[in-house]
Amino acid sequence: MTNLDATAADQTTDADELADLLTESVDPRYADLDTLSVAALARLMNEADRTVPDAVRAALPQIVPAIQAIAERMAAGGRLVYVGAGTPGRLGVLDASECPPTFNTAPGQVMAIIAGGTEALLTAIEGVEDDASAGATAIDEALVSPLDSVVGIAASGRTPYVVGAVSRARELGALTVGLSCHSGSRLSSAVDLPIEVIVGPEVVSGSTRLKSGTAQKLVLNMISTITMVRLGKTYGNLMIDVRATNHKLRERAQRIVQHITGGTREDVSAALDAADNDIRVAALMLARTESADAAAARLHRADGNLRTALEAS
Repeated sequence: MTNLDATAADQTTDADELADLLTESVDPRYADLDTLSVAALARLMNEADRTVPDAVRAALPQIVPAIQAIAERMAAGGRLVYVGAGTPGRLGVLDASECPPTFNTAPGQVMAIIAGGTEALLTAIEGVEDDASAGATAIDEALVSPLDSVVGIAASGRTPYVVGAVSRARELGALTVGLSCHSGSRLSSAVDLPIEVIVGPEVVSGSTRLKSGTAQKLVLNMISTITMVRLGKTYGNLMIDVRATNHKLRERAQRIVQHITGGTREDVSAALDAADNDIRVAALMLARTESADAAAARLHRADGNLRTALEAS
């Protein structure tokens, strides 16, 4: 077989694979989409979106062990790294970028790699997603290590850039997770822990920013939020590591410390000032009637866990 014949055969196989993807299929229920009123279209989309949480629920047996494994590695000092192209890549960037202000994560502790780099956040750079070697190179450039967890995100489960990235991460000993909306995909085969959220055909055929994107966002919310809860970034459902960098967040910090300690507004304000707006230290100062230094030392002995520090003798 000549190189030309081999290329043609690969293209035929690839075309057949794409045609078989559930995310690319055409749903006959939406065949007259362009003839409907705005009200009818809104109802159709809403009905379709309502099926997504059930699909996520069905995938919980895959989601739970993935989060447990990620939390264990992060507790040992590892990073959470998302990798995606197009919409999945942007969703990864969104989730990673929200972790520092919400949970005060250290720089790079949660990060995202998107095919095409930062330019791809605003402009579709679709061709780069077909380069598996570029995905592998991005993993090397990110200095991924065995303590890290790499989550590849691809609605189809076949994006070469993402498959190349997780394959390289797995070679390096990192934990690898594959989040897709297709069963038995290349991505699932390439990772330690596959997560397959089967949402079915899109309202607009092939537009995986719709149900598939919603499903991916829900799962990423679970991964980052539950991991941070397990790392002691909350006290109950309170964001005790939030960065009080503006008026709204300073007021939130005030309310959180008052809720935990029952202190007056004046006492809480004074404690937050002394604690450099560290909610955990301020709460310990008031609950234990001790100085900021003593509270910080107590928190350090509890590995930063406020509940442990409050309950310690």
